[in-house]
Parts: sequence; structure tokens; C-alpha cells
Amino acid sequence: MRYSRFFLPTLREVPADAEVISHRLMLRAGMIRRVAAGIYEVLPMGLRVIRKVENIIREEMDRAGALELFMPSILPAELWQETGRWDFYGKELLRVRDRHSRDFCYGPTHEEVFTDLVRREIRSYRQLPLNLYQIQTKFRDEIRPRFGLMRGREFTMKDAYSFDRDLAGAERSYQAMHEAYTAIFARCGLRFRAVEADTGKIGGSLSHEFMVLADTGEDRVVSCAACDYAANLEMAAVAPSEARQGSGPPPDSGLDPEDVQTPGKKTVQEVCQFLGITPQELVKTIVLKGEKGPVAVLVRGDHEVNSVKVRRLVDDETLELADAETVAAVTGAPVGFAGPVGLKVPLYADNALAEMAGFVTGGNADDVHTRGVDLADFRVEAFADLREAVEGDPCPKCGGILTFLRGIEVGHIFYLGTKYSEAMGARFLDESGAERIIEMGCYGIGVGRTAAAAIEQNHDGKGIVWPLPLAPFQVVLLSLDPGKTEVHAVAERLYEELTAGGLEVLFDDREERPGVKFNDADLVGIPLRVTVGGRGVKEGVAEFKERATGEESRVPLDRVPDAVREFVRRQS
Repeated sequence: MRYSRFFLPTLREVPADAEVISHRLMLRAGMIRRVAAGIYEVLPMGLRVIRKVENIIREEMDRAGALELFMPSILPAELWQETGRWDFYGKELLRVRDRHSRDFCYGPTHEEVFTDLVRREIRSYRQLPLNLYQIQTKFRDEIRPRFGLMRGREFTMKDAYSFDRDLAGAERSYQAMHEAYTAIFARCGLRFRAVEADTGKIGGSLSHEFMVLADTGEDRVVSCAACDYAANLEMAAVAPSEARQGSGPPPDSGLDPEDVQTPGKKTVQEVCQFLGITPQELVKTIVLKGEKGPVAVLVRGDHEVNSVKVRRLVDDETLELADAETVAAVTGAPVGFAGPVGLKVPLYADNALAEMAGFVTGGNADDVHTRGVDLADFRVEAFADLREAVEGDPCPKCGGILTFLRGIEVGHIFYLGTKYSEAMGARFLDESGAERIIEMGCYGIGVGRTAAAAIEQNHDGKGIVWPLPLAPFQVVLLSLDPGKTEVHAVAERLYEELTAGGLEVLFDDREERPGVKFNDADLVGIPLRVTVGGRGVKEGVAEFKERATGEESRVPLDRVPDAVREFVRRQS
């Protein structure tokens, strides 16, 4: 491709509205342009990267036995009403009406429509297992779209859905997709981890996120240095060995609870400083509310409640932090003074409390805390792992030390079970003629997000540093003196030889200063730069520079095609 004929509107200045590296560089490198909040045009350079990601996905999905199809993006409300998600999904679901006043939505995900297809077409166990996928546009009406393709409202997604006869088959399908995703991101040239994750609004009981590791990542990845355990912060388990988990008689401090005045002291830091105690000697009482009513969760003062773990324990996905009015109604006190003694709502305690005695809690009265509280002073429904992990916690798998990394979610796989198939009546007849519910899984990859995450992981002060598998071109060929007949002729000959050999070449044949060409080459991040200039032509060489390492070399002109092919082979 000749640069002079390519649409590549690069920018010198950093766009004011771009908040993260990938957003800035994708705008500056002429890959995307904003149309509206969270909605972007993908320009030719960006589309070449997107297609690279899609091709890798297709090859690995096909290798795993999945079949590609294409679903509509506008979906009828009735399908979503069958599963209850028409109301549960919330305002992220963009609802529309046609001219006949019939309700539709712009699909943010496609569980319902895939399940509907299968229930209409699958009759026998002989037709299973089945794995269907598509690469298609989605829309989620994010309240704060930001970060370019990292968190847009409209985006391209690969979503797949597996359908199996039984749990064993569903587990095989899940494992096949886990392996396929591992291959996909490895082929993309990315450093990543597969981590245990919450199922969220998709539902189901087993889930893994695939996280690209980057210092700029939004998500915290909890990882063990001694084994392969990894989870996101929502799902990271805390080893139960740190506590008795409520077994045997609770510890007794021998103290009687004593109310003390703590005027205006609401935070852990304020209370501890006022009473001369450490956060490890204080218990926080956190009130949450959901459709099943309010509950209270107890955690040590230096820990934070993990609401995902609480939801799973009490089986209420609607649980959220209670508002001030609910806290006052439950405790009789304003926020900051809640305590477990005398509460009439169910109490759940984190495992770390099981060995505590004589601790401080809120006093359920304005400006009051209580000293000398023991577990025997109130009733706990259950002890469980209900807190967020912190660095230095023991690994729940091997006992090693947990460390934190930053990551960007690019893929997510779920075992759904019969959540959707039962709600929508997707059944089949087994070998004995009995009717059974189909077991399901679903598997998503953010295509544009993967490209953006690759930039977050691979960049420097000059621009993007593409891993070769995702690079829009494999080599950028610079002609430094396009007006000079001899230099131009050599560059033209190399361009023809390289392209004839099947290499992807961006030929910078513009009449621009060398500095402009060097800067643009660094900005767009093509892995190998080959420069043809007047001095080099006289000496019979071209200059090579690898974008990732900065390594430079001089290659005889007649060896350039072979040297480029060798570079591509090494990097592939």
C-alpha cells in the first residue's frame, strides 16, 4: 500500500478528550474518529488491525469445532421478557419501537436469540453438541462511555454459545473454549491471564475472564506467584486457614460490652484514632439491601466487604449497599454507627472475625460505639469468605502469597447451565426418548477492545509498538528522497519485490521531510522499518530498524526481501 494513496490522517497533538494511552494513540495514529459519545468510526489503519484480530478468532473458533453464523442486532422484546432480562438488564439495554409500536432492543448480547434458534431447530440428542458463534456489532448504553474502543457504547464482539446434552458435555465445551481463548490471545502476541470471575448479568455458575496485563488496566488481577491461581478482585478467594470459620465455641474476652461516646467519628481511621485502637480491633457492620430484604455483613476494620461474595452466599443478585434511610431504619442510627448487637436483620460475618474477641463495633446510636463486644453478644447466620483479598494474603490453592497485577478484560467465558434453556423451553429427546433441558455455555471476546488492550500493553513515548500478529502492516518502507530518480527507483523495486513475496508493506512515498516520515512510522508502530536513502543507495544498503527493540542494522539491497521475510518468520 502506497502511503500517498492511503487514508491515514495522523495527528501531531494529543487530543484533549482522550484519557488513556490506547485512546490517544488510536486517534493520533489515524485509526479511529469519534462520531458521538462511545461511538467511533474505524478508519482503514484501524480496520486492518480489527481484521487481524477477527481472523485469529475465526481460525481458533473453527479449529475448536464452532460454526459461524450471523444474527440480527435488533431483537424483539418478547425473547428478553421470557428470561426476565428485559427489566433486569436495566438502562444499558437500548430499547426501541418500530412503526407498529412493537418493542425491540439493540442487542448487547445474544443469549436469548441463540437459544430461540436452537429450541426451534434441535429435537434429538443426535444434533448435540453444537457450538455457534458470530462476530457482530453490539450496543450497551453505558452511563459513562470512555477510553475510546476500551469502553464504547457500540462495539464489535465475538460471541459464541454452546449447547450440550448434559453437564459432562457442557464442561467439555467450556474447556474447549478455554483452550481456544488461550490460543487466540497467545497468537495475538499478548501477555494475559485467565482469571476466575463473577458471572454478572449474564448469569450461570462458572466463569473466567481473560485479562491482558498492563499497568494502565482498569481491573485488578489477583495472582499467586507460586502456582497458576488467578482471579479478579471480585472472585479472589481468601484462604480459610486464617480463621476457625465459626467451629467450636467462640472466643470470650471476659469483658462486658460498654457504650462510649464518639462524637462525629464515623470512619475507621477516625474511630481508631479517637479510641486508641488498631483497625484489626474494630468490626465494621455494612448494611446491604435487595429484593429479599436487608442484611448486615461484618468485616474487620482493615478489610472491605466483597458484595459479589455476599450475593452468592445469600442468593440475591440484587443486593447493593443500603442508602442512608435504610441504614437508619435497620440500625436506628445514621451511617457510620451501625453495630451487630441487637440488630433484627440476618447477620453474616467474614471468616476473619471467627477468632476475634473484645472488639469495637458501632453502637446503633448517633455518636456511639461499643467496646468489649464478643461473638456471643449477637447471632451470626454464617461465617464465610466475604471480604476482598489484599496483597500478601495466602493463596487459597497452594498457600503461597497473593500479588496484585493490573489487567484489561478482553474475553469472558461462562458456563450457563440451564438458566436460559429452561426459561425458554430449549429441550431435546435423549436416547430413551425422554425430554431433557439443554445445557449451555457462552463465550465473548471484545474485538476492538483487544486491539486497544494491545496498545495499552505495547507502546512507548513515540507511539504504538504492535506485536507482529496484530500489526496493520508488517513493514514500513521509507523512501527518503522520492524526488531523486535513483533512490526512488530502488525503493520502487524493493516495494514490488516485497509485495510480490506476500509481505504486507506500507510504502511511504510521500514528499515529506525524513523526520516526518520517521515520526509517523514510530507513531503507527509497524514492527519493521526499512529506510532507503541517498547515502545508503550509494553504499548498496538499506537501513533496518525494529520498532520493539530499536535495534538497527544495515542490509545489502539484494538481501532486503530475504531479511524482511526472516524477521517476519522470527516474530510470527
